[in-house]
Amino acid sequence: MKKLIRVILLSIFIVGIMSGFNQYTNQNPTLFVQSKVKSNNVFVECILTGISFRESDQKVQKVGKVIIWLDGKRTQEVNTAAFIIKNLPPGRHEVKLEVVDLKNVSYGLTNEFLVNIPK
Repeated sequence: MKKLIRVILLSIFIVGIMSGFNQYTNQNPTLFVQSKVKSNNVFVECILTGISFRESDQKVQKVGKVIIWLDGKRTQEVNTAAFIIKNLPPGRHEVKLEVVDLKNVSYGLTNEFLVNIPK
């Protein structure tokens, strides 16, 4: 009888752990962005969950890249979490970051912010 109780408790424990792992791996991707202007450059750091920038991770999780839009125009794409938008002209600029897959299909994750480059 004691052995049966141990087996049942162990089974419940294992199922609980597996459910927790499944919940973690199926979480919705999120994007948080920090930026800092220095001279005429914008230093950007993206905190991205649920999506990797490594193509070798395709079998394990979603893989993507970040498209950078500046003042409504697509300017470049990056596959790193931290990058610098260089040599912006003086004035106010709208920056939009969009996370897409490797075929440029949006994951629905965007972040928009304004920067002011001093004269």
